[in-house]
Amino acid sequence: MSEATQEPLKILIADDEANIRRILETRLAMQGHAVAAAKDGAEALELFRSVEPDVVVLDVMMPELDGFAVLERIRAQSEVPIILLTALGDVADRITGLQLGADDYMVKPFSPKELEARIRCVLRRASQSQGNSGGGAISSNVIALGDLSVDFNRRQAFRAGERIRLTGMEFNLLELLISRAGEPINRLDMLEKVWGYRPGKASDSRVVDVHISRLRAKLETDPENPELIMTARGQGYMFQRLQSGVQEPSISAA
Repeated sequence: MSEATQEPLKILIADDEANIRRILETRLAMQGHAVAAAKDGAEALELFRSVEPDVVVLDVMMPELDGFAVLERIRAQSEVPIILLTALGDVADRITGLQLGADDYMVKPFSPKELEARIRCVLRRASQSQGNSGGGAISSNVIALGDLSVDFNRRQAFRAGERIRLTGMEFNLLELLISRAGEPINRLDMLEKVWGYRPGKASDSRVVDVHISRLRAKLETDPENPELIMTARGQGYMFQRLQSGVQEPSISAA
């Protein structure tokens, strides 16, 4: 997506630290984005409803409502990309946030430049999802595995005809796995192809693990004993090998 030819992107920043809000507002506005900032969880929800942002940057520790409560309420109605801000060392918070539906996280203290890069990544992926979706006729690029079907033209998944709600990142991850069905993919490759960055430390790969867990919970008949998304021990994850004759989707470059 070319930011120069598009309408300004709407970004919601929710953090109770005034200096963080001020720095991010200034830097993102200088890049041409429309930025709304909230000092607590309640205000964040109000702004979310009125602004309808393209991406949300959400701190965990906030008054009124914490980031987890805000995240849950947003996810109940929207698949908008969400980046969570967590305190250094709070690994449990990061995992909880990802399980609740966050697309990515940043650890405080963080580099504003790195956060901007993460925002660009999730927005690019969301833009690709929207650009490839549509209301036209169902494409032949559909796979069916039992009562589960995945439509790569509409970027939707169905179980027994009922749509399964997937976030943009979840579908991107599923698309990557299916495109290389039968082949183990390591976590580093998944981070680079789906999230758009190489991890700075090994713990960053938890983003992949939690998203895999979320996908299994939504797609597998028995998530504890997965038959679609398998763990390739010591290698990563692998989607089950597709039957002969099933068309596999192509993946665009990150």
